[in-house]
Parts: sequence; structure tokens; C-alpha cells
Amino acid sequence: MKLLTWFLLLSSGFLLRLNAQQPAPSDQSKSAPRISEVVVLGSGTPNADPDRSGPAVAVIVNGRSYLVDCGPGIVRRAAGATRQGVPGLAMRDLTTLFLTHLHSDHTLGYPDLIFSPWVLGRTQHLTVYGPRGTAEMTKNILAAWKKDVEVRTQGLEHANSTGYLVNVHEIEPGVVYKDENVTVTAFPVKHGSWDEAFGYRFQTPDRVIVISGDTSPADSVVQACNGCDVLLHEAYTSGAHSEMDSPQWQAYFKAFHTSTTELAALSTRARPKLLVLYHQMFHGVSEGEMLQQIRNHYAGAVVSAHDLDVY
Repeated sequence: MKLLTWFLLLSSGFLLRLNAQQPAPSDQSKSAPRISEVVVLGSGTPNADPDRSGPAVAVIVNGRSYLVDCGPGIVRRAAGATRQGVPGLAMRDLTTLFLTHLHSDHTLGYPDLIFSPWVLGRTQHLTVYGPRGTAEMTKNILAAWKKDVEVRTQGLEHANSTGYLVNVHEIEPGVVYKDENVTVTAFPVKHGSWDEAFGYRFQTPDRVIVISGDTSPADSVVQACNGCDVLLHEAYTSGAHSEMDSPQWQAYFKAFHTSTTELAALSTRARPKLLVLYHQMFHGVSEGEMLQQIRNHYAGAVVSAHDLDVY
């Protein structure tokens, strides 16, 4: 009996010591599910890279999507994100778009976004917020596909007569959109010769997300972020013997875009919890080298986005 009692006491002490050595449960398991997330639908540039569609981003809040820019490939990338389980990007849900500026690489997917979801069953109008010229661009796109609309609505397809229509709002800096999920603020950025170009700040119930659009270094980005949760920012760099060797191209990129060194300095002031590179212009430099150039001068968290990445 004494031997059994001694054995039980010894076993209990061993189990107590063993349990004390186990790691504490992760706080992550106790955390509430994230309300908002950022989906990169296109991280590319005008280069015809089959792995990087044209620039496009979706902010998803409570299962509703808000799109920023519509480079080529946006609709199929939205379908790809839906296949991966991302909510809010089914064809019928692609209804709200914000344009940073009207460069072709940011808008070539605009006709696709107007017509393809409609063909696939969207009945709600597409609502678009953008700079001056957005209304004229929209009018001309609808005119170009006038015959298509006639055939689809009046022919054997019996398509609905509402899903291809577009409500356009040409905006000024300030709050441009607000609903129960998000407050969207447009702020001016500097994109070379463009008379108007915007970045956007999304205030959601749980995060602040800032998207630069195309810009050279701008104090407005710093002010919009100011410790934001996620800052998506374009960036360029160059290697030896790239097109950047030309003084003409050096002048262009300095006026229109943000170098890795400039972005490191800007992000140090902006203090995002996460810096996400998109619309990356590598010019012969590897992705790893681009990231290292920023990390050499910036101590915060930074990643380089690919299509369909979620943050």
C-alpha cells in the first residue's frame, strides 16, 4: 500500500512538471476574427507579365468588396480569389470601384468590370469614384459596346437591362464614400504630368488601410497613414544596364514614381504596421534585392505582394 501511494505521488509530481513546461495557449486562438482584409487582385505594371495582372486591389469588409483600380485581368483575379474562399468578390458583388487615376494600366480592366459581371448575372449598377475624366471615359466605353448591349438585352440571351449601367462620381479630396462598413477618404498624390491622381484611405471597424496609387514621394501619403495598419505603396528600383541608365527614364521615374530609398524614408515617417509593395517596377533587380534595399533604411515590417495575396 505504501509503495502504491509513493508511486502515485511520484507520478503526480512528474505530470505537474510536464504540464508546467507546455507552452501557454496562443492569444491568436482567443482573438476575434478579422473584420477587414486586403486582397491584391493585380500587382503588375504595363509589362506583360503573365504572373502579375494589372494593378487592382480589393478591400473586403464584413464580406463586402470595395475595389481600387481595375488593371487588365481584374475580373478573372476576382474569380480566382472567390475560388480560394475570399468573400465579396463573386461577380454579382463587384459593384463599387475607386480609381486612383486614368492611366491605361490602371483602367484597361474597366470595360471588363462593366460588362463581364453583368453578362454573368449582376443586376446592380456599378458605382465608380474617380478623378475628372472618369465620366467621359465611361460614356465612351458604353458607346463602344452599344451593339453588344443591344444584342444581349434584345436577343435570345434575355440579359437584364441594369447590370451594365454605371453611376459615376468625379471626386475632390476628402471623404468620398461612407457606409456601415467603411469611410473612404481620397487624398491627392503626385504622379508626374497627371492633373489629378489620388490615393485612398479606408477606415474600417478594425483597421486603417491606405493605398498610394501611382505617385512620387508625397507627404499626403504620410499624413493619410500616420501609423495605419496596412500601407500599400508602389515602388521602383533598377539594376546595372537597365533602361534606367537613360537620363530620360531617370527623369520620368523621379517625377512619376517612388524609389525604394524614397519609400523607406517615407515609411519611416508614416509608420505603417505593415508596408506592402505593389505595382513593383524591378528593372532587372530581383524581388529579394528590392526588399533588401528598403530594409537597409527601414526598420518596419515590409513584404512584396503577388497576385491573390491577402493581408
